[in-house]
Amino acid sequence: MRTQVGIIGAGPAGLLLGRLLSLNGIENVILERRSAAYVLSRVRAGVLERGTVEALEEADCAERLRREALVHHGLQIVFDNRYLRIDLQALTGSSVVVYGQTEITRDLMAARESEGSPTFYEAEATKIVDPESDRPKIIFRHADRDQTLECDFVAGCDGFHGISRTAIPPSVLRTYERAYPFGWLGVLADVKPCSDELIYASHPRGFALASMRSPTRSRYYIQCPLDIQLDQWPDERFWEELKERLGPDAAAHVTTGPSIEKSLAPIRSFVAEPMRYGRMFLAGDAAHIVPPTGAKGLNLAAGDVRILARALIAYYKQGLTDLLDAYSTQCLTHVWRAERFSWWMTSFLHTLPEADPFARKLQEAEFAYLARSKAAQTALAENYVGVRH
Repeated sequence: MRTQVGIIGAGPAGLLLGRLLSLNGIENVILERRSAAYVLSRVRAGVLERGTVEALEEADCAERLRREALVHHGLQIVFDNRYLRIDLQALTGSSVVVYGQTEITRDLMAARESEGSPTFYEAEATKIVDPESDRPKIIFRHADRDQTLECDFVAGCDGFHGISRTAIPPSVLRTYERAYPFGWLGVLADVKPCSDELIYASHPRGFALASMRSPTRSRYYIQCPLDIQLDQWPDERFWEELKERLGPDAAAHVTTGPSIEKSLAPIRSFVAEPMRYGRMFLAGDAAHIVPPTGAKGLNLAAGDVRILARALIAYYKQGLTDLLDAYSTQCLTHVWRAERFSWWMTSFLHTLPEADPFARKLQEAEFAYLARSKAAQTALAENYVGVRH
């Protein structure tokens, strides 16, 4: 089998890249080790920066988003029951939208099916051969037999546990990682959100986040130890703890109900450099992970893909290689900015297990400064709404 760009992974990053390439006449094949139903079943982030929305518009996949997404002009921070609203629109002239990653995936899948570009589900990529050559190959297993996809370029959009990053020799690859000693216990429920905007709450008992997927579906999180068992947290216990951490004003508006999904997510930061090796390029979680506190994971992946698509289009349409050569450096500039912001939000709002009273006093001082300083609020807002790629 032969194509121009072989894409490993049919999550939002791989599908978005494939769509942008197809619209510009560039052949591509997507390989996904899971089934389409499994990919759609994954519950992920839903806060989109302006640049991500623009990328979906470029892909002609934003019609339903424009119709159904929730536009948020601000966010709220609660620190020990003291409330502060960050006015994103007034501070930056921009906003964010809430539209679930599952819905983005669904829209991109539909567009790809409509255009007829090939996607192989339950096709596990097992090896990338000769990524430094001008004819790299992807070995994959599909329908109980090994097959080969020859291509001009390989795009590794296969996530943190995929094979793409391992194709970079250890002598070349550098990784940076920070694991946090806690996780997020998340609940998805078909109940009305407690607020029209996201609420980030810092409480002595731990962090909490009030989010949503729609006017009738809520997504809530609480900080918890990594060694908990989900059966230790029945719905009633979760709702009670959530209300305590959000504070009385928000708690008064929390509607409880049975959870339709409950999960524990570890929190970590990770960056791999470089994001290019020969004719193979890493994008999204294959190259970097950020704590979800800053709402950057999906947005960083979309930014990578947007930069990579432009570089490949310039190569095929104009014979230019400068954008391909600059890909890793350009992406990593945005990645480290997002890593810094996500680390700051995480450190500011979470209760650290080893923290002493001095550390809590520093967090109090941070909140007090943020509450009185327009410059500090502007810095938070600028990072939150993101930069255009």
